[in-house]
Amino acid sequence: MKIQVGVSNRHVHLSHEDYKILFKDTKMDIRNNLKQPGQFASNLTVSIAGPKGVIENVRVLGPVRDYTQVEVSKTDAYKLGINPPVRDSGDLEGASLLTIISPLEQIEREAGIIATRHIHINEEIRRQKNLVGIKEVSLKIEGEKGGILEHVHLKDSKEAYFEVHLDTDDANAFLLKNGEEVEIIL
Repeated sequence: MKIQVGVSNRHVHLSHEDYKILFKDTKMDIRNNLKQPGQFASNLTVSIAGPKGVIENVRVLGPVRDYTQVEVSKTDAYKLGINPPVRDSGDLEGASLLTIISPLEQIEREAGIIATRHIHINEEIRRQKNLVGIKEVSLKIEGEKGGILEHVHLKDSKEAYFEVHLDTDDANAFLLKNGEEVEIIL
């Protein structure tokens, strides 16, 4: 079965509390909606700093969450001088310490992770695609640098746009672009 690829660049999710510290009363306007229902890229960016470097213009995604999380690739981690764990969104156990810098303020948080490869799915899509009870799949990728990508988690939510999210390192390794299709293999 085919699935569309969404390439996920580095980004930041902020808790309501941390948003207020970093941006005070600045409104989080929607720059563009994302495919996942209710999710958007805001008009705001921050810089993220680690022991060895800084990455500027990192997009803040909305809406605010119950936690602050910075999703980076392994390549980003080298530049920052951190060693973040691979985690599902919201699982910050062992997350790397980063400084998040806005034009107004800065905070330090143990928030840096490399997001797991994951497919957004809901109960209805699971039934339609015969994926009930399955937690993980692999992807077969065609093309000049094709291959098999293993350990792709199925991420359940009430509303979901059926799409696989890969970070830039995974996508670049297989020469994949946003919107291309790959095949799910069980």
